[in-house]
Amino acid sequence: MAQAPATPKWKRAALRAAAALSPALARALGPAPSEQAALARRAQPLAAPTAPEVVFLIPLVGRHHVGDWATVEARLSETLASLAAQTDSRWRALVCGQDAPALPDDPRIIFLPFTEAVEGNDKWRKLAALCRALPDHGPEDGYVMPFDADDLLARGAVAEMLTRRMPGGYLVQDGWLMNVGTGTFARAARRSLAQPGQKPFWKLCGSCAAFRCTRDPGDAAFLEALTAHEHRMFPYLAALAGRPLAPLHAPAALYILNHGENFGARRGRVSFKARFVERFAVGSEEEARIRSAFPTLPG
Repeated sequence: MAQAPATPKWKRAALRAAAALSPALARALGPAPSEQAALARRAQPLAAPTAPEVVFLIPLVGRHHVGDWATVEARLSETLASLAAQTDSRWRALVCGQDAPALPDDPRIIFLPFTEAVEGNDKWRKLAALCRALPDHGPEDGYVMPFDADDLLARGAVAEMLTRRMPGGYLVQDGWLMNVGTGTFARAARRSLAQPGQKPFWKLCGSCAAFRCTRDPGDAAFLEALTAHEHRMFPYLAALAGRPLAPLHAPAALYILNHGENFGARRGRVSFKARFVERFAVGSEEEARIRSAFPTLPG
């Protein structure tokens, strides 16, 4: 199953301009389902969450799609360990897949079986199932962050989100990538004059945004429509919903390439990221800091 196609940039600009005048005017431009859901959320009042927590949505690949299930379980274990290491414990994780993996004994981690028959890639349907579970399992008033089962979260990320309590949510502008094949790390950050080829983390990795969410079914419907797209649509759709994402101040996540069972590798979309890592490789001092922050990293 393929992702929903991205809206052309010219139409995104037109819809945002129209929505600023009137959601009805924007609806006359023929928005996609995700944009219709965003416009429906735009009318809802928004304030800082009162008792926030962060709920992570983790779609897990099925055993039948991979060659080494033990590697998948190991990467998931490292992802969950990065959550357990958070300096603020107010988080939960929902893991959705066909096959129950080995999970730590932590009541904050819940496995949701996926039973839908899907031909081909089923990641997007698993994200949809996770979003549909939010009225029962989501935050009462907090944030929801889609998170891949092989990425890592920086130790202070949950604390920053829950301390700042931004009304719309957060965007990971700064983060790291690691190419396991070469042992090289890179920093992903906003483009600058000094590094014109740089890219923000959210353009490279799907574990890049935390969205404001309550147990209102309308929030779940919006996030289900939003996560049907690739991650580069996330900031646009959040802004269209009147819920702009605030950049996190500190580098917040680490994306590991070429570990053997990458989702991107199954889609043939890793090579340009490997080239990015080589181009923006960090020095030994920053590598040491990254390894200190993520002690479970390979190599």
